[in-house]
Amino acid sequence: MIHQKAIYLTILMMMCQGLIAQNDEDYIEFNDRYNVVHGVYLGLTAHYGEIDNENSYMMGLKAAYVADKKFEIGLIGVVFYSEQDDFGLDTNEFDIYGGYGGVHLEPILFRHSKFSLSFPLLLGGGTVGYSRDDFPRGDSSNMDNDRNWPAFFIVEPGINVLFNFSRYLQLEIGGRYRLSSKFNMLPVTPVDLNGYSFGIGVKVGVFNLGRNRYKKHL
Repeated sequence: MIHQKAIYLTILMMMCQGLIAQNDEDYIEFNDRYNVVHGVYLGLTAHYGEIDNENSYMMGLKAAYVADKKFEIGLIGVVFYSEQDDFGLDTNEFDIYGGYGGVHLEPILFRHSKFSLSFPLLLGGGTVGYSRDDFPRGDSSNMDNDRNWPAFFIVEPGINVLFNFSRYLQLEIGGRYRLSSKFNMLPVTPVDLNGYSFGIGVKVGVFNLGRNRYKKHL
């Protein structure tokens, strides 16, 4: 009888364990805080800098994929405007404006901290034009002849400090340096867009699509 009671007790304990496992919905506990996570975002930047030692203004828009919070790859476009006095042209007052874009690459350090350090790089090309300011008011007959749209290649490395507010919002502040190929504006003097710029930006998206968990279905 003692052996039968022991057998019955063992079966009862096994049944209770099975019910407990079912109530726990077949979860196992583990630590996956180092699993790879993914993210995507849209970003807007505003920069102030110089082109040919004159004040210049840039606005940028980018879309990127973030791999494990430590590397970004995407596309970026930038428009710019600058008032100029020389820039190789036979005129005293004129504006230059244009745009460039290309591939955006950005490795990130200290990705688990509130503040991160990153090194953005733009590789691409663009075009630039200009308009003179010294035409008589209402006289635009020569404007089209005084516009030129040469193309150029550009490499733009930089450095940013990132403020990680949440998994949906990130702010950046930093600087970059443009290195463009030379191009000819009228008359035919080769010029470039080389120069520094400094500014801020905001990124809105989801930076951690695979949020870490400590329970997962079997």
